[in-house]
Amino acid sequence: MPRAKNRVASRAKRKKLLAATSGYYGKRGSCSSIAKDAFLRAGVYAYRDRKQKKRHFHTLWIMRINAAARLNGIPYAKFMSGLKTKGIDLDRKTLAHLALHEPEAFKSLVESVTV
Repeated sequence: MPRAKNRVASRAKRKKLLAATSGYYGKRGSCSSIAKDAFLRAGVYAYRDRKQKKRHFHTLWIMRINAAARLNGIPYAKFMSGLKTKGIDLDRKTLAHLALHEPEAFKSLVESVTV
């Protein structure tokens, strides 16, 4: 009796892998053994960078708030501590949006903190 190797499933697995890696450079997108390593490494980078994206946005928001606060004559640390003492609960994402898109509203916040 011939030995069954289940070629259909293994071929489907390779086709799925090569479809996922199509567009990769060189043999990384065409050779299944090399594509497997590239695909696993890409997954590692994707997992890591989903975490790092949050860090990058947080630092971007702080930079924008700091720049806008200094344009209004107050450093970032004094601005944030002033917001805390006044009891104004706005997160950094909202403050950065105000600083970038609505500078008049941000200026009124700065004035309420400095008074």
